[in-house]
Amino acid sequence: MMEMKDLFTRNGIVSRAINAENITGEPGEGGKSSSLLGPSRKGSPCLKDIKSGETVTLASIEGSGMIRPIWITVDSKTDDANRFILRDLVLRMYWDGETSPSVECPLGDFFCLGFSETYEVSSSLVAVIPSRGMNCYFQMPFRKKALITLENQHANPIPAFFYQIDYTLGDELGDDTMYFHAFWNRENPTVIGKDYTLLDSVKGEGTYLGTALYLSSLSRYWWGEGEMKFYIDGD
Repeated sequence: MMEMKDLFTRNGIVSRAINAENITGEPGEGGKSSSLLGPSRKGSPCLKDIKSGETVTLASIEGSGMIRPIWITVDSKTDDANRFILRDLVLRMYWDGETSPSVECPLGDFFCLGFSETYEVSSSLVAVIPSRGMNCYFQMPFRKKALITLENQHANPIPAFFYQIDYTLGDELGDDTMYFHAFWNRENPTVIGKDYTLLDSVKGEGTYLGTALYLSSLSRYWWGEGEMKFYIDGD
């Protein structure tokens, strides 16, 4: 995160913001659309009518920089019978032209909302306020390009998807700068007596940031027994 001293020193960093109207963050290209309030008063802050099966681009950034706060909100259902939007929207992030995403996760689970439910989340890196104001504060560096997409795997179109992605260009990224990764997995049902694997096959040096874990018990009397086991560097 930026420190207070960064506010009044020249550091060569340029701040940008992306929304539905300006997915490349170009200067002067946001808030230009007309609305009921008139030209350039509200702009067009949301993606409208995302079709079932469609993948849309949320952000396409060229250059070297850092993704900073991300804010997203979307309705939790399209009708009373289809409330699983937060599980059916898939968020993907690609760094520096890679073909396989470094982040691939249902939207709700990325913001620690399991089972497509809505509740408050309070932490330094992920926060969800009432009415699904979803906020992410992970810093995500890239050296050449950043691409963020959203796939609608829901049965119905998504009428309105609001978001803003703040980022900077010109950040000093040394050889020790690491990329951000997020992985999602599900096993239904789990097997009694068999360890459930949260994360496997991670290669290279890195920092483990944490896990959001959700479970639904099929047993009336289950006390949550079990141990977390970490195997590091060939354990």
